[in-house]
Amino acid sequence: MSRVTRVALLGDTHGALDARIADLIRQCDIAVHTGDIGGAAILEALRPKLSVFAIRGNNDDQKHWPADEYDQLCMLVERQIVALPGGALAVIHGHQWPAKNRVQRLRDEFPKARAVVFGHSHRLLVDKQKRPWVLNPGAAGRTRTYGGPSCLVLTASQNRWSLQTQRFTRS
Repeated sequence: MSRVTRVALLGDTHGALDARIADLIRQCDIAVHTGDIGGAAILEALRPKLSVFAIRGNNDDQKHWPADEYDQLCMLVERQIVALPGGALAVIHGHQWPAKNRVQRLRDEFPKARAVVFGHSHRLLVDKQKRPWVLNPGAAGRTRTYGGPSCLVLTASQNRWSLQTQRFTRS
């Protein structure tokens, strides 16, 4: 029997995690945050059954995080590769590239990944036209949600990956 892993993909919380997305994360095995977290409280709220993978966004700096959380901020890396059943998920914030041609540049940067997930734009994107897939879960907080807070749930098994898009109305 193949192992199945449910992965919550979210980003751009900027210090506020939508409660409906937090509920959805609790149904997953792993949470992956694409940066612009906004503080250690968000990381703690992401604790599902297994692990949290989070990377540093351009707003994850001393100016935007509480001073007493600087040690946790310093532990965040700028990119990460997460091994999942059936392939690798590359995680990066995305501010490293201009918006024009960003999708192709991400594919070029991570050619061995099965999917690349990024944040920064706050805009929900699912591009599965070719591999690696390029995904942006949108904003899971209150800042620039463009239609409401959103996230993606990736279900990964050795033979198949599938995505569920979740967008909530603004509350």
